[in-house]
Amino acid sequence: MSNSCLCNELAGPGVVLDLRCFGQVWLFESAPPEAWGAISKNLLRRNLAAGEDLFRQGDPADSMYLIKMGSVKLWKVTEEGRILTLDIRKAGDLLGENVLIEKGEYPVGATCLESTLTCGINRKSFENLVLNYPMVGLAVIRNLSLRIEHLSGKVGALSEPSLEARLYEVLVNVAREVGTRAPGGWTIAFPLTHEEIGFLVGAHRVSVTRTLGKLRDMGKIRTTGKFLFISDSAAIG
Repeated sequence: MSNSCLCNELAGPGVVLDLRCFGQVWLFESAPPEAWGAISKNLLRRNLAAGEDLFRQGDPADSMYLIKMGSVKLWKVTEEGRILTLDIRKAGDLLGENVLIEKGEYPVGATCLESTLTCGINRKSFENLVLNYPMVGLAVIRNLSLRIEHLSGKVGALSEPSLEARLYEVLVNVAREVGTRAPGGWTIAFPLTHEEIGFLVGAHRVSVTRTLGKLRDMGKIRTTGKFLFISDSAAIG
């Protein structure tokens, strides 16, 4: 199953990569191992330098990436032309898993903060994989369903951080950049759409809307007109 040998060839001798491959991340858990061996040579491996873009905001969104080494900054250009740093992804993280399901453009850009190696799969390769190995598609559906169930509080915690925690982290990052400090948190005229949030946290827009509601119920955020107040974690509870 492992394609780590090909990634190691690209990285060069003595470079330590994250051990996880596509067949070992949560989205493809329980998919048949032989499926990944069959498409190993078709995966999109890229060795990028610090400052190089993996993709830019507005580029056609047709590939999902697994970061094998390095770190990637996710950013967005606002309508006012300001560049917001939204999140930092590191080795072992998935990036853009929802693009395999929804067509469109990347709602944010991704720029490498250091020498970075990524392994990607585009939508066409993923669709061919599912056609040849239907159990891959079934595994993806099952794993997405489990994540939705987890979000709804119907199952126990998964190994991945909860969507509530991930979304709250993104909101805090944005608030620190563009928000106004207020007692107990920050106030911002929120610059992100639900689609952009979904890309950042790897969730569908419906799940994002539901999770924002949960964060309101938990007292972590509140809305007043077009303004969003985000509570400082130290002030919650």
